[in-house]
Amino acid sequence: MGVASAMRQEDVLLPSYRDNGALLWRGVKMEEILLYWGGDERGNLSSGPPHDFPFCIPVGSQAPHAAGVAYALKFRKQQGVAVCLLGDGATSKGDMYEAMNFAGVHRLPVVFVVNNNQWAISVPLKLQTAAQTLAQKAIAAGFYGEQVDGNDIVAVREAANEAIDHARRGCGPRLIEALTYRLGDHTTADDAARYRLPQDVQMRWKEEPIARLRAYLVSQKAWGKAEEEELSSHCQREIDAAVERYLATSSRAPETMFEHLYKDLPAVYAAQREELEGLANA
Repeated sequence: MGVASAMRQEDVLLPSYRDNGALLWRGVKMEEILLYWGGDERGNLSSGPPHDFPFCIPVGSQAPHAAGVAYALKFRKQQGVAVCLLGDGATSKGDMYEAMNFAGVHRLPVVFVVNNNQWAISVPLKLQTAAQTLAQKAIAAGFYGEQVDGNDIVAVREAANEAIDHARRGCGPRLIEALTYRLGDHTTADDAARYRLPQDVQMRWKEEPIARLRAYLVSQKAWGKAEEEELSSHCQREIDAAVERYLATSSRAPETMFEHLYKDLPAVYAAQREELEGLANA
């Protein structure tokens, strides 16, 4: 969210599937996110900026899209910047190298932000790359990469401000590596205790960014128990209301799954759609 808050309306966000916070900051409604993850394509018709991209599920494949968007922005002489959010695992994909190379050659207005939580599913960073940092991978593409403390929202916001402004001024791309740590399991199907020690994870909780920001604000007498309780209550009310709106959304007919596959639906799929329609009318 520190990155999203540095963006302007004309900028273009290209998120991965883990960037709900950035989407909310850009105006996407919680019930729209729930719709998407419920398998309903209407979740992609978000309330955020219409030029922002939807969730990207394949790891790293939004990086070439970001380079293409940035090329279009430069070609049209628009002031926007493409901001591409990725995980550390994406930097091991060819998509990322191709996108950075293209962005460097054409000095494109794009910022790649890598959330380095040091685990790509069950693979630690040292088994992904021999590079000392992910930020330095930008050097080969001819532009600047910076590693920042990803658990410090102030540092991330400052780095994002500088990188996006740099790209907006026509000075070319940037890469930000936000160094953090994945505190939970990769997914609900994952058991991270099988490949890392619980005590190692416990030590990392001391660096958890929300608790860290809270402690800083309290030390500055800008936050307290009353504000914390009110914020928590407000967030819970917002979540409960969004869940209710999501659950109240009418279901779509099964045959609508074919609506956005092809301009002209192939015969094999047309037959399947007709079969579903027949079952519904039976």
